[in-house]
Amino acid sequence: MVATVEARAARAAVATPRPLRRTGIAWVFVAPFVVVFAVFWAGPLLVGLGMSFTDMRSTDVRNPLGVDLVGLRNYLRLFDDELMRKAAFNTLVFVVTTLPLTLGLGLAAAVALNSGIARLPAAFFRLGYYLPYITSIIGIAVAWRFLLDPEAGPVNQLLAAVGVDGPSWLADETLALPVIIVMTAWRSFGFDMVIFLAALQGIPKELYEAAEVDGAGRWERFRWVTLPMLRPALLFCTVYSSIGFTQFMEEPLVMTKGGPAGATTSASLAIYNQFGSGNFGYAGAAATVLFTVIAALAFLQFRLARPR
Repeated sequence: MVATVEARAARAAVATPRPLRRTGIAWVFVAPFVVVFAVFWAGPLLVGLGMSFTDMRSTDVRNPLGVDLVGLRNYLRLFDDELMRKAAFNTLVFVVTTLPLTLGLGLAAAVALNSGIARLPAAFFRLGYYLPYITSIIGIAVAWRFLLDPEAGPVNQLLAAVGVDGPSWLADETLALPVIIVMTAWRSFGFDMVIFLAALQGIPKELYEAAEVDGAGRWERFRWVTLPMLRPALLFCTVYSSIGFTQFMEEPLVMTKGGPAGATTSASLAIYNQFGSGNFGYAGAAATVLFTVIAALAFLQFRLARPR
């Protein structure tokens, strides 16, 4: 009997992978991600950081070691560049307005669907709201540019039918950025709606019943039950959307090319234009600053809004 137990223990010891072997197996599974991250994320980030301290231009690509170090000159130049300051301001306005608008629309749609306010199946509305998010940004931007065309666009034609002269939506400095904000919020709130709806369906009904027994009305139940239980979902949507909105570029690139007079030029679009002009060192400095701002913003949001 003792010999049998010892034999089984020996076989189990042989069959159990050693720590080193388990570590090797784990690295085999994570290796694809590590390679992709190093080649397409960490690598370009480090290269851009290195370029930001040089005067590298497109003509130096064949001889990258022949560039001159300029220290912090590119970073100091950012503060004197009026176009970069305007692009940073446009990005700030875009994020500050689009983020709460998207979160509010997504939460409202999720609450409405979760409460059964819609007579049609909820899956129909989930698909309809989510479809713009999974549609190509370029395709949506082209469609909106056509709809808002001052001459042949359906929007201005409808306004003309009721005797209203439609404006040049994308050629007006005061209207171009708000139009892009509205389009982005319309396209993006479906993603937040899906996240909020999943979180709402995970809230125990007993909490609402207990609050109702205590005399809480609809608003009190939403304020003291729903919102606290949605904090993880709110944090995720806030951080995820903030990162995406801070980097917005395709919308103004397709719809206005950053105009009129830089009114819709974003930080990412300004960096893209600098790379296209061959100012690699200057563009690298701007990209590094943008990355730092995004990382700091995400860290701050996690610190302030994380569930306690």
